[in-house]
Amino acid sequence: MKHRFISKRYWNSIATAMGESSSHLAEYDDVINFSLGDPDITTDERVIKAAFEDALNGHTHYTDFFGDRELRREICSYFLDEYQFPVKIEECMITTSGCHAMWLALEAILDDGDEVIIHEPYFTPYPQQIRLARGIPVVLETYENENFQVDPERLRALITNRTKAIVINTPNNPTGTCFSSETMTAIAEIAMAHDLLIIADDIYTKFSYEAPFIPMATLEGMRERTITIGSFSKDYAMTGWRIGYVIAPDYIVQTIKDINENNVFTAPSVSQRAALHALRLRESIQPPMIAEYQKRIRYAYERICQIPGMSVLPPRGSLYLFVNIKATGLSSEEVAQRILEEAHVLVLPGNAFGGCGEGYVRLAMTVSVEWTKEAFDRIEAMPLFQGLGAEDSLWQESSV
Repeated sequence: MKHRFISKRYWNSIATAMGESSSHLAEYDDVINFSLGDPDITTDERVIKAAFEDALNGHTHYTDFFGDRELRREICSYFLDEYQFPVKIEECMITTSGCHAMWLALEAILDDGDEVIIHEPYFTPYPQQIRLARGIPVVLETYENENFQVDPERLRALITNRTKAIVINTPNNPTGTCFSSETMTAIAEIAMAHDLLIIADDIYTKFSYEAPFIPMATLEGMRERTITIGSFSKDYAMTGWRIGYVIAPDYIVQTIKDINENNVFTAPSVSQRAALHALRLRESIQPPMIAEYQKRIRYAYERICQIPGMSVLPPRGSLYLFVNIKATGLSSEEVAQRILEEAHVLVLPGNAFGGCGEGYVRLAMTVSVEWTKEAFDRIEAMPLFQGLGAEDSLWQESSV
């Protein structure tokens, strides 16, 4: 919006479909919400009670500017136990969410005009987060017929003298892709050959269904050039607590701490205590939660495969299904709008995640199988999909 009291940087700012999604929930009283990756699962009761007790016992003040030392030590122990990857406490800082960690990392490393490569489809905030740090986002396209893997040659072709970093997100939001070991190794080799940083947005580490998750920082030669972004939001169903962290070389962490002193000082102390308890209880918290999401995403996949005009790759990771709707002949926004208006189901148009997302809609599997069944019953009954036959699905498969 143009206004003399608004910074000119934001005169052409446009809200994204993700940012506007909540406004659609009030349009109908029976909306089934597949829009945001906000689990319907409440944070484990033991975590809530333990954090409440900590608050009553005085954990209501600023913590260490790097974060609660007990939590940081626990994160270091976690990386050693889970990945046999030693992390020093000086290499770990607690942030107010993973999104905040990403902005702090970009602010710490970018000079004006530095370029950051992001693979598309991408998490919606990436381009603006880079611009907020005065960088330039550079888009690397990925495609469904390549399983949305990063192509090394296309990546190399984007590197210039101003390239500073590559952002990777696997398991991926929105596509659900998990990068293969070959893809990860190729990205690492390119980063080392061109002396680049990798910012690994590791938000869905527990939602890698085909193979165990491997952090980029653990690959040979990548420790000193990887900034790992972590979060408790999805792996522990703690979105509202707003707690994340950064793992990086100590000089980067020190710089991030200095920046954050002028931003929010420290992450909320009670939320940090909740994160500590969640980490310690992970072996009992996570398995049933992950099994529930796998059940939901498998059911949704099977339903999508039965609807003419829709297709999707088999579930590989994350909480999302990136559904191909090209056979409808309509745009992502048109299909998302019709699904809302006719089925009262809220999904996000794929172009919210960049140009490669056109022709798709994203579903976040954050509601029960019972409600997912109801949602797909409604979608399947829509005239849009009733009017498409098997030949449309065959055309669609041959076009991807």
